[in-house]
Amino acid sequence: MSRTKVVPIPVMGRHNINAYLLLGRRPVIVDAGTPGSGQKIHEEIAAHGVDPADVSLIVITHGHIDHFGSAAELHRLTGAPVAGHIADLGPYRSGRVREPYLPTGPMGRLMARNKNLHVQAESFEPAVLIRGETSLEDFGLAARIMPTPGHTAGSVSVLTDDGDLVAGDLVAGSFMGLIPGRPANPPFHDDPRQNLASLREMLALNPTALHVGHGAALDPDRVRQ
Repeated sequence: MSRTKVVPIPVMGRHNINAYLLLGRRPVIVDAGTPGSGQKIHEEIAAHGVDPADVSLIVITHGHIDHFGSAAELHRLTGAPVAGHIADLGPYRSGRVREPYLPTGPMGRLMARNKNLHVQAESFEPAVLIRGETSLEDFGLAARIMPTPGHTAGSVSVLTDDGDLVAGDLVAGSFMGLIPGRPANPPFHDDPRQNLASLREMLALNPTALHVGHGAALDPDRVRQ
């Protein structure tokens, strides 16, 4: 199978909130942005020369509103099934994140007061339930969904056979991606120790790059420091 190409889709700003288009034998979308982002993501897919109707799967990395907010809309627009981990079914089925947010520092404490993080999104039922490591070969992609709990209990990442790790909020760019190339903690983690263990587990697989939900791609060597 040919190399999988990882294409960032900016949902907010240049890198503040990202979804991703993964191009293999068939295209796969990772994450769906905030509520109301479905049409924008749909248009970006088409702008990269991909027929949105060819999308084979929409993978949601975790149950926070800026990652699953438009999953139901994007499912309607593309017809693709949605995949999510069973441990985050509560937010997916209710359209609401598990409260309270647990800040990792001052930015998180500030952001926790942002009313946009507490809105209700359209709920959805994942057609593909993730319980463990899951191959994406059947969806036309040389990649695996990897459970990476800690940020939320049901957080997952996507690791391509070429070594690209689409990591959700396992790690982030500094100040929500405003400082290029500098790794940082996301504003929130449900379980920081478990998230660190998941991050170390993924880094032990020697990924070539980490494609994050907030910020530009990160060099694994910088993340290890």
